[in-house]
Amino acid sequence: MSSESIFLRLEDVSKVFASVLGAPPLHILDHIHLEIEKGATAAIIGPSGSGKSTLLNIIGTLDKPTSGKVLLENRDLCSLNENDLADIRNRKIGFVFQHHHLLPQCTVLENVMIPTLACHEPGWQEQAQERGLRLLKRVGLGDRLEHRPGQISGGERQRAAVVRALINQPALLLADEPTGALDRSAAEELSQLLIELNHEEHTTLIVVTHAPDLAAKMSRQFKLSDGRINI
Repeated sequence: MSSESIFLRLEDVSKVFASVLGAPPLHILDHIHLEIEKGATAAIIGPSGSGKSTLLNIIGTLDKPTSGKVLLENRDLCSLNENDLADIRNRKIGFVFQHHHLLPQCTVLENVMIPTLACHEPGWQEQAQERGLRLLKRVGLGDRLEHRPGQISGGERQRAAVVRALINQPALLLADEPTGALDRSAAEELSQLLIELNHEEHTTLIVVTHAPDLAAKMSRQFKLSDGRINI
């Protein structure tokens, strides 16, 4: 792939956790190189404890590598201060986790709108609410807007979490075991939804998953083993 088409690039990324009580340092990631094109879909697979979530957190700026570079649209994220990283996370990156993390006291629509509260541009809230309503209808939650998380199913809660992750029109959507807490039917529905929204929203999608069915739907699969990537 040409350098112009690269959306995300990891260069020589390593992650080492310091020793505790005299134990040797823990080497989680070992000189990772990774390139993903804009709008692509990718799965990161591998055994438990192989560093998949650590890698995703580094890509999403929730953690920093011990060494190496993470470039998003040719911008070195490792060189940014915390305020700039927070801005990148809010504007450029959406997160979906295994557990939905919806606020139980808020309605589905209110939960979806939470990421928009940091933006004070004139007219943005109205535009964002229109987008939220459209996306909730798109994922089959148009009749659940005023329900609270405890009043809807696990699959519906996870779909709401996907919409929340997409509300600020991120260029990158990161999903860490998004189907892990769902039954087979709900997991299949969510897997298909992620692929469809990738096409519709033109958002680059990276998932960490143990689910072979979900991984197979991605255009690329990266196997993480012993801290290294195998394509």
